[in-house]
Amino acid sequence: MTDLAIAASGLRKSYGDNVVLDGVDLAVPEGTIFSLLGPNGAGKTTAVQILSTLTPADGGAVQVAGHDLARSPDDVRGAIGVTGQYSAVDKLLTGEENLLLMADLWHLSRRDGKRKAAELLDRFDLVDAAGKPAGTYSGGMQRRLDLAMTLVGDPRLIFLDEPTTGLDPRSRRSMWQIVRELVANGVTIFLTTQYLEEADELADRIALLDHGRLIAEGTAEELKRLIPGGHIELTFAGAHLLDAARDLVGAGIADPGALTLRVPSDGSVRAIRELLVRLDERSIDIAELSVHTPDLDDVFLTLTGQHKEADR
Repeated sequence: MTDLAIAASGLRKSYGDNVVLDGVDLAVPEGTIFSLLGPNGAGKTTAVQILSTLTPADGGAVQVAGHDLARSPDDVRGAIGVTGQYSAVDKLLTGEENLLLMADLWHLSRRDGKRKAAELLDRFDLVDAAGKPAGTYSGGMQRRLDLAMTLVGDPRLIFLDEPTTGLDPRSRRSMWQIVRELVANGVTIFLTTQYLEEADELADRIALLDHGRLIAEGTAEELKRLIPGGHIELTFAGAHLLDAARDLVGAGIADPGALTLRVPSDGSVRAIRELLVRLDERSIDIAELSVHTPDLDDVFLTLTGQHKEADR
């Protein structure tokens, strides 16, 4: 069985009469990317604050990086890194000085600190800017430096809170590649993001939090199959094949001009296989097949009834 980087059971938090987290269960395998999505006020930020030791929980059992959150918070802090939505970079210091400052906070020797800083500057393509004040960096460079500072302590688990907010598409994709490389090296990523495309692109599993409760969890594809609107589109070489398929299936929308038949489906492997077997039994050949499922925007809107962007 895969070890868990985060194991939470019955996580609860209230502020007065306002219940923010109402019995949340989380299981995040090591070496994966887990994304927590939720509308404004869902409890997402509070969950991250609790898991990263910034806020105490009112109830529940939590293990983070193999340590009991309530009994051993210092051990948890030593195993995690947190990169917040707002950069922790000191803009008056150079990139190298920011990293050396973090090395001092981690009590690294001067020699080890300089080695670590040089390694991270190279890894994050910041060598040429190492001697320049961080305030002169672009937004993408500052986010890379911010994440590099998080890595000075070699965390096994990193909480990334909206890591690409405000970045241009190129910088965003550069950050995605860095995240993938971290996971390839065994780091676990707990991601919150306002960009549903980002969760779709990166996350191994996604949990949707609403009014303090988890209302759905699974892979992106599993979540997309929870709501209607999916279909399989079949393309045929001739009108006679299209007509035969439409008569056989008895459902769907045919486009005689494009020689296509759109069949309602959840897009699962089983559904596709069953449809192909039925067509094959009648010797109805298809020229092309494509599967269309709702995207995460549709999932978010349908399940929460709120705006499609997962704001904080």
